[in-house]
Amino acid sequence: MDSILTITNLTKKFGYLTAVNDLSFTINKGNVYGILGPNGSGKSTTLGIVLNVVNKTSGDFKWFDGKTTTHDALKKVGAIIERPNFYPYMTAVQNLKLVCKIKEVDFSKIEEKLEIVGLLERKDSKFSTYSLGMKQRLAIASALLNDPEILILDEPTNGLDPQGIHQIREIIKQIASQGTTILLASHLLDEVEKVCSHVVVLRKGVKLYSGRVDEMISSNGFFELKCNNNEELVKILESIPVFGNIKVKNQLVTAFLNEPLKSDTLNKLLFEKGIVLTHLVQRKESLEEQFLTLTNNK
Repeated sequence: MDSILTITNLTKKFGYLTAVNDLSFTINKGNVYGILGPNGSGKSTTLGIVLNVVNKTSGDFKWFDGKTTTHDALKKVGAIIERPNFYPYMTAVQNLKLVCKIKEVDFSKIEEKLEIVGLLERKDSKFSTYSLGMKQRLAIASALLNDPEILILDEPTNGLDPQGIHQIREIIKQIASQGTTILLASHLLDEVEKVCSHVVVLRKGVKLYSGRVDEMISSNGFFELKCNNNEELVKILESIPVFGNIKVKNQLVTAFLNEPLKSDTLNKLLFEKGIVLTHLVQRKESLEEQFLTLTNNK
């Protein structure tokens, strides 16, 4: 598989603070990667380093085959790292024409990219009349003008209302479906779960997990159970080998599975042992639960 970006033992220190700590991961072509972590976890610093706006302390990164200079490689990259910054009293088209001149791109690309982000009908409106969501979508159109091989987005839905968030996420999925690799930094678990195929989880600059999102949440899940004798229920569950961790909170018993088990099989088994359930729900572990497990254990 073609690699687009390879990061090896990357470290960045600001005085006594280590913002990125010995970080390594690879971005392969054609996937949507999320760098997930709370504020201050090193996401933006990592993006700043690979985009040549922050100097690394140690370690290395290489774009594409490693033979391309970072300067030349960045011509094949589209990035939005800060809030959209366009001239307020110029129209969308006028602003994008300026970007085309800077990127040495033909003006013919403008309408095509405005259509992708749903702004073609507002192409002659001044930037100052745009909502925050529209401004963000114009920034994405701007980043796509050079037909980049990878699009890098730092917190793309920050500050947007639910409709704006939905629009940006749908645009990201659409761009990815056309074969563009995407790397986005986010502190929103929901965003990564809905949009990304791969995730790198960071906490205080340290990588806690790197891999496919579906593999991260492909645990065997858990049961939520209630009956009139929870103490007896917990004793029986503890004697069944397929169960691992068992928690009781507000009369609800949560039993995590070490291997697959069907709900009807469990119900029958418990009934035969004299337990009549008043509540039985089988769930998959969400990315949030996996993330909290990761971050709480470190």
